[in-house]
Amino acid sequence: MNGGLLVAGTTSDAGKSVVTAGICRWLVRQGVKVAPFKAQNMSLNSFVTREGAEIGRAQAMQAQACRIEPTAQMNPVLLKPGGEQSSQVVLLGKPVGELSARGYHGGRQQRLLGTVLECLAELRGTYDAVICEGAGSPAEINLRRTDIVNMGIARGARLPVLVVGDIDRGGVFASFFGTVALLSPEDQELVAGFLVNKFRGDVSLLEPGLDMLKDLTGRATYGVLPFRHGLGIDEEDGLRVSLRGTVRESNVSPPVGEDVLRVAVCAIPLMSNFTDVDALAAEPGVVVRFVDRPEELADADLVVIPGTRGTVRALEWLRERGLADALVRRAAEGRPVLGICGGFQILGEHIEDEVESRRGHVDGLGLLPVRVRFAREKTLTRPQGEALGERVEGYEIHHGVATVLSGEPFLDGCRVGQTWGTHWHGSLESDGFRRAFLREVAAAAGRRFVPAPDTSFAALREEQLDRLGDLIEQHADTDALWRLIESGAPQGLPFIPPGAPA
Repeated sequence: MNGGLLVAGTTSDAGKSVVTAGICRWLVRQGVKVAPFKAQNMSLNSFVTREGAEIGRAQAMQAQACRIEPTAQMNPVLLKPGGEQSSQVVLLGKPVGELSARGYHGGRQQRLLGTVLECLAELRGTYDAVICEGAGSPAEINLRRTDIVNMGIARGARLPVLVVGDIDRGGVFASFFGTVALLSPEDQELVAGFLVNKFRGDVSLLEPGLDMLKDLTGRATYGVLPFRHGLGIDEEDGLRVSLRGTVRESNVSPPVGEDVLRVAVCAIPLMSNFTDVDALAAEPGVVVRFVDRPEELADADLVVIPGTRGTVRALEWLRERGLADALVRRAAEGRPVLGICGGFQILGEHIEDEVESRRGHVDGLGLLPVRVRFAREKTLTRPQGEALGERVEGYEIHHGVATVLSGEPFLDGCRVGQTWGTHWHGSLESDGFRRAFLREVAAAAGRRFVPAPDTSFAALREEQLDRLGDLIEQHADTDALWRLIESGAPQGLPFIPPGAPA
């Protein structure tokens, strides 16, 4: 078998990432050696592979669904937004510069098609099947000429395309039809059919519409996936949560001790790796919220300042909103604060930045004896160590180089009282360390909170991935899906006018 499939979507957040992961988990349970692929990813939620390459966390999650180690080939191009108009371009896991959207789409993107196709060919030569994820919509006609992630990669590698639509948003039939009808005849030849995502209710009521859609397009629907809570793992484009709302689907299990523990995460601009707090939300009795006002810190037992692609900008935002003063008061009162990566840098004495913001010397909050200098070379590592008597693993993604002047060592950073700082993302996924840290937080907060003795974040992640595989196995036409992956798009699919504009 040397199969492949491109999972496209009618919109961003239609469910491409989780559907791709679900197909990968279903295939690997059938004994298929499978790998994920996304040619180009725009995300601030990234991961570091064992060889020190930075890729989107969605592809790392999909690699876990395949039960393999992620590699740079699985996400050759990663764009990390630094504002409204520009992004850092990460090629094969390493940053190669900053480009405006116009500069990237104006020529640079198309020149990367060869690299992208080479990576895909390498994966297809190693694995039985490669399940590719698109980006946004394949019908973005203004970008088709330079596209390397949707129909560009499908045409280049002759991949069949499955279009996913989020019926929970409404308008899914029009979206399916319109997506196909805005593609050129050559692109339409590869669009095999549709997959309905997030359906609530009686499927029999939907079936007449699916039949009409097939009559209109000549294309089948490969499945109707029901709406399920708690499957939004490692998203790339946003929090899927309103400010002042709980972190996605936070764990609702009752606490083991007498009290819950309340965690407030400052929703700073250009937040990166917000999934760092998922392991906290997985703990019974821990309530995690994203906040943007100082009064929302009042009842928090722990405040987390997460990573950011704009450390200086985030620092200014904290000051403008009064959150900086609230954090300083918390530290003076001995109430727990944790800074991760950019959040750690914000807690320091000062920042010298001629790389990210180019603002030069900027005073930090002064809560940790740390001085930060931004280097042009990005640190990309997978460190291991010990803290609070427990083994810890993490990963680092940062330009800021921290000089720790004093304080108690904490991972690569330091601790002063109940103010903690580290560059390590993912450290809270180490179960023993997370429990020890939460015990310290509970004691400082005066809460009778007890961490559950048996919560395994890795096991919970595996359960989520199995649930995604179950969705595909139980609610998709897996026989038809198998034929599609193995043999490509059916021959003779009709052209739906008007097609792409000239």
